[in-house]
Amino acid sequence: MSANDLRTFYQRYIDMLNAHELHRVDEFISDEITYYGDPATRAQAHAALTAEIEAVPDFHWELEDLKVDGDTVAARLTNTGTPVKEYLGVAPTGASFEIVEYAIYRVRDGRFVHMTNLHDAETLKQQLRA
Repeated sequence: MSANDLRTFYQRYIDMLNAHELHRVDEFISDEITYYGDPATRAQAHAALTAEIEAVPDFHWELEDLKVDGDTVAARLTNTGTPVKEYLGVAPTGASFEIVEYAIYRVRDGRFVHMTNLHDAETLKQQLRA
């Protein structure tokens, strides 16, 4: 995929996440992937995303910056939401969060084969406890 194709692909992925259309993950994630450095399956990634959206039904990913280098995509996003279930070990309080996420993906044959991200979980927890 060209750099422009990868940018379009990634924006479609974010749009799918924000629409909570997780039944479409097979369009984006390969059957077998590396997920946070460990071997995993698309089903496991789907389950993790489902659990996140169940805990935070208004979870929103805002793409702030995107870089493409060959088959690697790096993104900086702003994540927002208000948990209705326990999230990262914090019971729901009605408080919302806004944090920055850094994500790195590798794409092969038009789907992610490597997915990982990093965010400041402590800041998120502090916001939820406020």
